[in-house]
Amino acid sequence: MDRLILMRHGKAERHAQSGGDFERALADSGRADAAVMGRVLAGLGYTPDLMLVSSARRTRQTADEVAASFPQARLEHLRDLYHADPEEIAQAIEDHDPDGTVMIVGHNPGMHELALRLAVQAGATPIQINKLRGRFPTSTVVTFVWRGESAPVLEHILFVSENGGAGGE
Repeated sequence: MDRLILMRHGKAERHAQSGGDFERALADSGRADAAVMGRVLAGLGYTPDLMLVSSARRTRQTADEVAASFPQARLEHLRDLYHADPEEIAQAIEDHDPDGTVMIVGHNPGMHELALRLAVQAGATPIQINKLRGRFPTSTVVTFVWRGESAPVLEHILFVSENGGAGGE
C-alpha cells in the first residue's frame, strides 16, 4: 500500500425506519458532503484502487457518493468494519494485502482512533495532532502516504466544512 485514505461516513439520519443502527441511511446533507469529499480527493489526484467499506447502510451510501469521482475503484463491503476498532481496521487492510491507494469508509470511534495513532506514528506536528484530536466529524478524510519508510507521512486532514460542505457532528 502506498497511500491510505480514512473517511468517516456522511451525516446519517438519527433513526432508521427499521429501528436498527445498521440500517440508518445518509441524510441529504450526508450524501452531498460525501460527494464533495470525493471531488476534493479527485482534485488532489488521489484515486483509490480499493475501497474497503463497512457494510452498514450509511457507509455503503457514503462510498457510492465518493465512488462517483472514482468509477475505476474496486469496492468491497465488509461486515467486520461495522463499528470496528483500530486493530480490526488495520487487520482488514492487512487481509487484503493491497497495492496502490486504499480507502476505508467506516465509523467512529475506530476511524478517529486509527487516524490519531497513525498521525502520531507519522510524526505529525502538535498543531496537526491537536486538530485531529479535537474532532472527527462526519465526512472527515485523513490521508497518509508511505514513501518507502516503515512509518507513514500525514498528508491531509480534510473537514468537509472547510471544503464547501455542510459538515456534521
